[in-house]
Amino acid sequence: MAKTKADKAVVIDKLADAFKNSTSSVLVHFSKVLVSEESVMRRALRAEKVRYFVAKKTLIRRALTSLGHNAEDFPLEGEVAVAYGGEGDATVAARLMHEYGKKFADKITILGGLFEGKLVGQSEMQMIATIPSMQVLRGMFAQVINSPRSRFAIALSEVAKTKN
Repeated sequence: MAKTKADKAVVIDKLADAFKNSTSSVLVHFSKVLVSEESVMRRALRAEKVRYFVAKKTLIRRALTSLGHNAEDFPLEGEVAVAYGGEGDATVAARLMHEYGKKFADKITILGGLFEGKLVGQSEMQMIATIPSMQVLRGMFAQVINSPRSRFAIALSEVAKTKN
C-alpha cells in the first residue's frame, strides 16, 4: 500500500530525530538477508540498545537534507537501513553492523553514516566500526599503565635468582 504524504512526513521526522539525537547513525545496504538472520541481528542490536530501521532512500535523503547535510551526493544504492543509538558508546552501532557484515558474507555493507553530527563516507565509517568498545579500551589502558610495573617486578626476580 502506498504511503500518504503524512505517513512519509512521520518517517522523515523519525529519521531526522534519530540522526539528530544519536551520537552515531550507520547507513547500511542489505540484500538477500534471510528473515531468520535478520531476526537474530535485530535481537542482538536491541540488546545493545541499537535501533534498526528500514526506510526509502528518498526519505533518508530528505531527513539528512532537513538537518543541513548535502545528501544528494551521498551514495545510497539498493535497499537501505539505518542503525542508530547505543547508549554510552558512540561506536556500537557501526561496530555491530560491521560484525554482521562479516558474518553474513556481503549481505550487509556499510554505506556511511552520521558520526557526532557529521556526515561521513564508507571508509570513515568502516574505521569507526573497527574501534574497540569502551570496556576493551579501558582494559588496554590499564594494561599499558600496569606493564612497566610488571616488567620491573620480573627484572627484580631475575636479578634475585642470579644473586642466589
